[in-house]
Amino acid sequence: MRTGQRGFTLIELLVVMVILGITLGLVSLNAMPGQKQAMQQDAKRIALLLQLARDEAIVRNRQIAFEAGGDSYRFVIRNDNKQWEPVVQDDLLREREFKQAPVTLMLDPPPALPEATLRIVFGREPVDKPFVLTMAASDGTSVAIRADGIGHFTVD
Repeated sequence: MRTGQRGFTLIELLVVMVILGITLGLVSLNAMPGQKQAMQQDAKRIALLLQLARDEAIVRNRQIAFEAGGDSYRFVIRNDNKQWEPVVQDDLLREREFKQAPVTLMLDPPPALPEATLRIVFGREPVDKPFVLTMAASDGTSVAIRADGIGHFTVD
């Protein structure tokens, strides 16, 4: 006399494997940020760092500038000799690379003197000129950081 066998059939195992495969596929797609998400994250980080740099310029009573090229960005401070030097020993204002390099940067209004690297200077005064910093990737994705001149930075 045979008792009932316990276990799963091959069909049941295949159905479970297909469901797991689909679920893992969806999770991995959502976990990997796309170009637009990576650029949004960079823009949000830069907006927060610009706000911090503006506040630091007021507190330190020294000009601090944001400099950016196509691959990376950094902050520099004006010393007593009127020279720009990189901000060191500051983990927040350290040099960073863009997640989706190379990035094209456009500043509105444009700087008076075109330079090789883009530079936004924050002075000792609490009121600055409003500007829009647009970051664009090679695939046409773009994000704008808007500054109102009184310390508010928003990302569009």
